[in-house]
Amino acid sequence: MTTPRAEDLADARTQSPPAEAVAVGGGGRGGRFAALGQGLQQLLAFGTLIALMIIFFIASPKFLTITNISSILLSTAVIGILAVGTTFVIITGGIDLSLGTAMTLCSVVVGLLLSNAGLPLPVGILGGLAMGALIGFINGFNVAILGLPPFIATLSMMLVCQGLALVLSGVKPIYFTGVEGFSKIALGEIIPRIPNAVLILFALALVAGIILRKTILGRMTYAIGSNEEATRLSGINTRRWVLAIYTLAGVATGIAGIVLAARLNSAQPQLGVGYELQAIAAVIIGGTSLLGGRGSILGTIIGALIMSVLINGLRILAIQTEWQTVVVGLVVLVAVFADNLRKRRAEGGGRH
Repeated sequence: MTTPRAEDLADARTQSPPAEAVAVGGGGRGGRFAALGQGLQQLLAFGTLIALMIIFFIASPKFLTITNISSILLSTAVIGILAVGTTFVIITGGIDLSLGTAMTLCSVVVGLLLSNAGLPLPVGILGGLAMGALIGFINGFNVAILGLPPFIATLSMMLVCQGLALVLSGVKPIYFTGVEGFSKIALGEIIPRIPNAVLILFALALVAGIILRKTILGRMTYAIGSNEEATRLSGINTRRWVLAIYTLAGVATGIAGIVLAARLNSAQPQLGVGYELQAIAAVIIGGTSLLGGRGSILGTIIGALIMSVLINGLRILAIQTEWQTVVVGLVVLVAVFADNLRKRRAEGGGRH
């Protein structure tokens, strides 16, 4: 396999430039309109976050206490880490439904290595990351090499991971009470009142943002999502890049599994279902298009914070869990509608 040349990449992006590419190298009024639309979407998401915080503070002064803000950030960590990884996948026009149960399987593997086998802490952490990477690689292989639809490929993996987590754990939680320092991965505080899990989230977001904006992997992510066929016809091996993107998302899933296990100080094999929906919702709310070709890590972090603030605020107001789910579903519906509306306007701008 050969490394794609700069002129090949330029050809692929010229045939159907994503919004982010337009900001760098032109691409017509439609492309500039799309780039402006994404910027406005991020501003809207940030404005929504501020508005929610003000509303919940007015409804309950307890909302903006240091303790509650710390709790919000901690609850954002796991969902945010999952969302950062799947942002790459969704920008390519794919989807990953295995996030939640894959995260659980990674935490169970860490539990088996540390608690059951008594191996050193670094070995357990590497084991969790390796399992996440393997799951992502298999997802990428099924999508890129076997040609399975991402929905079907990752739905199957979701069930496989769920079953393996239960089998390997014996359907019992694995506790880390005898593993010194493990819980500090998530609950320790290098910076006072800021849990380490939050620092891991922001560090990962920073690295992911650099990869997405400054590296060839990021450029290929946008190019594939914008027009995979044009990218392939330019001579670029899109299969290899899709495989790498899903594997990268798998590594993020492994990190989320480690952080979740450290936060709970246990690996819960029956936990995980539903996390993928919250992570995908955070990505969509943050402005990443389900149709591919558009998205950002900053928007994803804002989306994850919106999800956490919304759920936390509803709990403080003693809203029943069932209604919390309804509200979150409506928020996602509005976000998808806004994305489709923005896409139609961008296409309309490109025809003038």
